[in-house]
Formats: sequence, C-alpha cells, structure tokens
Amino acid sequence: MFFLLRLAFWLGLVLLLLPSGGGQHDATANSLSTSQAISAASATVGDLRGFCARQPDACTVGSQVATTLGYRAQAGAKMLYDVLSDALAPKQSATTHGDGAKQSVENPATDHAATGTLTPADLAPAWRGPPGRKDKHAA
Repeated sequence: MFFLLRLAFWLGLVLLLLPSGGGQHDATANSLSTSQAISAASATVGDLRGFCARQPDACTVGSQVATTLGYRAQAGAKMLYDVLSDALAPKQSATTHGDGAKQSVENPATDHAATGTLTPADLAPAWRGPPGRKDKHAA
C-alpha cells in the first residue's frame, strides 16, 4: 500500500519538475520555486504517513484492494504468458504427441519419418554397384 503511495508521490514530483514546454503560462505558475515544491511535497508525505493512524479502516480496505489487484494482475500475466507461449511455440504434428512421441523415443530411426523432415532424395536408397559376377571358370 505504501509502495503505491510513494510511487504516486515520486511520479507526481517528477511531472511537476519537468519543463512544461509551453511559453504561455501566467506569472503565478512560473513563480513557484523548486524549494517551495519540495517543501509542499515533504508536508504531503508527512501527512500521508499518519493516514493509517487516522483512518485504519481505509488502510485495511486499501490493502485488501491492492492484494486483490495483485492477484488479478498475476492471473492476467499468467494467461498472457500462456497465450504467447502457445502462439510462438513451434507447431508439432499430432504424431509426436502421446504414443507417437513414445515410439520415436523407443525407435529414433522413425522420428524423422514421423515428423516428415526427410526429403525424397534422403529416402532414396544409396547407389550400389552391380552385383559381383561369379565366374564359373574361376578356381
């Protein structure tokens, strides 16, 4: 809970100190000095530190909400991870699942045939010369 409050404070402070980029502001906005902004920010932090002492019910409910949001964010991140991993995973054929995967482990020679990675030239038998002639007259 305090992490979120600190985060909001520091982001607000950074946004306050960033240059605005526009030149058409009235004189009161430009007269705010950095020391005044830091003084106001430190007073705000001091006030926020005592908030839970003044409003314990609000802090209890806020911590429960933060916990619930954390669980939902975790579940959403897990679903996103599952979707992305399914989408980016290489497509496997049905024969490599279940019994097909078991057979390819037992007989690795069938693995290439099952997944279809061999070309017809790979499947063609190697060339063998003509069978040796046996001479009937040879001793």
